[in-house]
Amino acid sequence: MKIININKTITSQELLDYLTQKVNPLFHQHRQSDLNFKIENIDGAIEISQPEKYEGVLFRIVIRGKELLITRSEHYVDDVNSLTVESILNSLFEDLAGNSGVKITLEG
Repeated sequence: MKIININKTITSQELLDYLTQKVNPLFHQHRQSDLNFKIENIDGAIEISQPEKYEGVLFRIVIRGKELLITRSEHYVDDVNSLTVESILNSLFEDLAGNSGVKITLEG
C-alpha cells in the first residue's frame, strides 16, 4: 500500500470525476492503445479495473482526510499497462496537490 498526502481534502466523487476525465485519455496517449479502464466508486473507494483483460481490481484508492491510500493488485505489479496507469496516477496526484506538493507517507 502507498499512502500519499495531497495536502488538501477531496471527496470520492471529485476524485472519481477527475480520474474519469484524465486516466483513459492519458493512457491512450502514453501507450497508443485503445484499452480503456473502468473507474468507479465502490462503497466510497475509487476502483480502477479492466475486466476484459485483468481479473479483479488493478488499483483501489481510499480517501482518508488529505491522504489517499492506494492499494495495487499484487498480481500485475510487472504488467506494462498497470505500470503506465500507476505513473499516470502519480502525475495526476501531483496535479491535485498543486503548489502544496505531494508527500508519500508510506510505501510498501
